[in-house]
Amino acid sequence: MSRLAQVLTRLSAVIESRKGGDPAASYTARLLSDPSLAAKKLGEEAVETVIAAVQDDADALAAESADLLYHWLVVLAAAGVPLDKVAAKLEAREGVSGHAEKAGREA
Repeated sequence: MSRLAQVLTRLSAVIESRKGGDPAASYTARLLSDPSLAAKKLGEEAVETVIAAVQDDADALAAESADLLYHWLVVLAAAGVPLDKVAAKLEAREGVSGHAEKAGREA
């Protein structure tokens, strides 16, 4: 398992453990208690990641990507979508050209 996969697995478990926690005591619990806020934060982090990429700043891109992945995991957890479901969607696309995969979604 890659280092990133290991970190995401551990982080996902921490996020899951915050479900039902005190939103005043935990930022993660606050986001989990308000899926709209979690989604808004995910969008903000996505924009900040794009800005870092366009500015060709590798350190900022790595930091913003970390923020983006954290907020993505929170949104998935808030929606009850396990990482295995995302993995299954990716696996179904393996070996399929990007154009063909996109065309299949539009049908």
